[in-house]
Amino acid sequence: MYAVVGCSDCEALWVVEGRPDTTSCPRCERRHQHKKLKKFVTRETASEAKDARTRLLAKRGGYEGAARDLEGFERLGDEAMAAGMSDEEFLDASGVDTDAVEAAAERTAGDGRSLSRTEAVRTALRELEAPTDAAVREFAADHGVPAEAVDRLLGKLERTGEVTRTTDGGYRLL
Repeated sequence: MYAVVGCSDCEALWVVEGRPDTTSCPRCERRHQHKKLKKFVTRETASEAKDARTRLLAKRGGYEGAARDLEGFERLGDEAMAAGMSDEEFLDASGVDTDAVEAAAERTAGDGRSLSRTEAVRTALRELEAPTDAAVREFAADHGVPAEAVDRLLGKLERTGEVTRTTDGGYRLL
């Protein structure tokens, strides 16, 4: 149960859940005993209590017509989102080619992995059945790693002893 209560000092209104022993005014921070507070409205849900508080504040401010038209915070949020431009309309209006953006997103999506250059080479060595120079280059190229960088990384991994070359020209992680 939620109640809209009011402060006797500053006349602020706020929503209180349940029946606590005391509650503080959010505006003047005065502590009140809950049982002595004026309960303007009680509702079952928090959103209903917020709507009721909004109506009371609108009525207090002389905006009674607006209070009657108010149908709920959730609905207002949905209407606000529907009233704006879609992402595609915004990009088009900004001069961005949405087809190119979509194509770039598809290219980068791949298998969902975003790998650094070193991670791409190590993953290729780990996951490929026969990690040859060409196979590792192809795997790394799918993750945006240029062939020259693959060759440098393979050489570095060989020098540090993390990978060795097999007799058939492939690689094996150590």
